[in-house]
Amino acid sequence: MNRLFIYFFINVFITCLPFSGEGQIKWVTWEEAMEKSKTDKKKIVVDIYTDWCGWCKKMDKTTFSDERIVKYINKHYYAIKLDAEFKNEILFNGQSYQYTKYGNRGYHELATMLLNGKMSFPSMVFLDEKFTLIQAIPGYQDEINFLMITTYFGRNAHKNTPWQKYSADFKVEDFDINVAKKK
Repeated sequence: MNRLFIYFFINVFITCLPFSGEGQIKWVTWEEAMEKSKTDKKKIVVDIYTDWCGWCKKMDKTTFSDERIVKYINKHYYAIKLDAEFKNEILFNGQSYQYTKYGNRGYHELATMLLNGKMSFPSMVFLDEKFTLIQAIPGYQDEINFLMITTYFGRNAHKNTPWQKYSADFKVEDFDINVAKKK
């Protein structure tokens, strides 16, 4: 009976251990992304969020947990989370960005700059390998839409394919992990 209990306890414990990061997006800081990009060029995706944003939390639980998205982002992007109300200075492209008090709250100047003053949460900002703005996408994105968007920029399709054509031709099955394993 004791062995059965120990066996059961060990199985439950191992099952409940958090994943080693393989199943999660590898979020990095601005500084880490800039340092890593010196030797390994990748595009950058910035998740601009706030602590009080319900849709931001939903996107964390659903979209950013989707295995297809995790694999694609980790392979093709440096992923950065930017709290739009972050209170510390961030140095970016030789410029200092600060927190600015506004009413009862405030905002971070870098979030404002990346979103061109159109503060909306969540927002995804895509930058190229030189940290130049490609596109800011406001609002919650479900798994399929976000996969389409990240591959559109990740494959550089935005340079020669209109979004309407890309999204019409997009096949989510190409990214279905279960289907890919069967082939």
